[in-house]
Amino acid sequence: MRFKVGIVACALMACQFTLSAQTEINHLEIGLNQNKSGNYADALRNFSLEIEKSAANPNPIAFYNRGFAKYNLKDFQGAIQDFNKALELKPNYFEAFVARGQSFSKQDNHPLAIQDYNEAIRLNPLEGTAYFSRGVSKNKLENYRGAITDFNKSLELVPDYAPTLAARAESKSKLGDYAGCIEDYNKAIEITPKRTNYLSGRAFAKMKLADFKGALLDFTEVLKLSPEKADEWYYSGFCKAQLENYRGENGEKGALEDFNKALELDPEKIEALYGRGFVKAKLGDQRAAMDDFTKAIEFGNNENAKIIYTAKMSKIQLDELRNGLVDRTKLSNMSSSRAEVFFLRGLAKSKSGDPKGAIDDYNRAISLHPTYADAYFQRAIAKSNIGDQRNAIQDCTNAIDLNGKYAEAYFIRGIIKLALADTTGCLDLSKAGELGYAGAYNVIRDYCN
Repeated sequence: MRFKVGIVACALMACQFTLSAQTEINHLEIGLNQNKSGNYADALRNFSLEIEKSAANPNPIAFYNRGFAKYNLKDFQGAIQDFNKALELKPNYFEAFVARGQSFSKQDNHPLAIQDYNEAIRLNPLEGTAYFSRGVSKNKLENYRGAITDFNKSLELVPDYAPTLAARAESKSKLGDYAGCIEDYNKAIEITPKRTNYLSGRAFAKMKLADFKGALLDFTEVLKLSPEKADEWYYSGFCKAQLENYRGENGEKGALEDFNKALELDPEKIEALYGRGFVKAKLGDQRAAMDDFTKAIEFGNNENAKIIYTAKMSKIQLDELRNGLVDRTKLSNMSSSRAEVFFLRGLAKSKSGDPKGAIDDYNRAISLHPTYADAYFQRAIAKSNIGDQRNAIQDCTNAIDLNGKYAEAYFIRGIIKLALADTTGCLDLSKAGELGYAGAYNVIRDYCN
């Protein structure tokens, strides 16, 4: 039996189906091929077209695979909605239970994830994916012994699968079984030699056993493969400090150089400041050591003192998004009411930095043309620009009520909601992406997971 781990593995398992005419499967087939090739944004659009076309007789496969595309675009909340629909249409959909569980897991909702994995195992007790995924969630809930039981069962079904071995190694490490942890990582690394997280995991276990030379060999290999890892530079320095290699010799870096590199990559890495201060003190530079210790203390006390805009996105980010949407506005035909003239003058005022003047013109456009969705939308952007976020949300809603496929309005409403700490903004972003606004997935990835 081939082992299918993760949602990628579940993507196309239930896609054997029969349809009567080629025209009926066009969007679905295209989407399936795009999912298979990793073109998830285009796949999502094709699945949406298929779902719209077959609304009278909905196909659970279309909802499942659209959820798969959303998952891979990091839109886990949107994926859950599609998996819900797939399960509503097909209650014994094993793959959808696994996929929805993995989506819950990505949102750190591990109790719900485990419920889905339990149901998947009930439906198909000989498939390793659900055991593996349930073990991962149990790990997150600190049920390490339960996790090991699931990983054992997964390995019984699919022996020598590197991700399962590595996951079991992590559980063993949490239980203090560092020798068993290293044994599992050894097998996983033998199967997949270049996985830096496996090498790092083994190195941590070696450190716990005071095998600093062995740990250093692993960290050195990690840094050859991924020299941008600040944590690994710190731990490499830590091992060298334990071995009293404070300053490098014969062209090799010592602990001091490693801590410097960690701080170059992450200037606020408190552990590296502390480590560097320790090394400087050992080298007799007490004043420089005190400077590092002082910075470490200051960073620790000011962890949340970053300049932010309404708790989510920087004002620069929001302004770039707004301005980009203004620039993409198309010229429309002028109606007899000439509302479009006020609308376009409002756009010009927006671009010139006069949002209040723009609002006056959008108001005039709307009074002349009360169903002018674009005017509501641009007024929302202008209101947001002057800090009137609540009314900006209402104008986005007005635009959506007039045009249910207004992807940009869902997008702007979503980011404003997030800026106000309203997590339903993620649903708006998901809808924007579903309607074709691909930029939504960048925000979902950064702010919804």
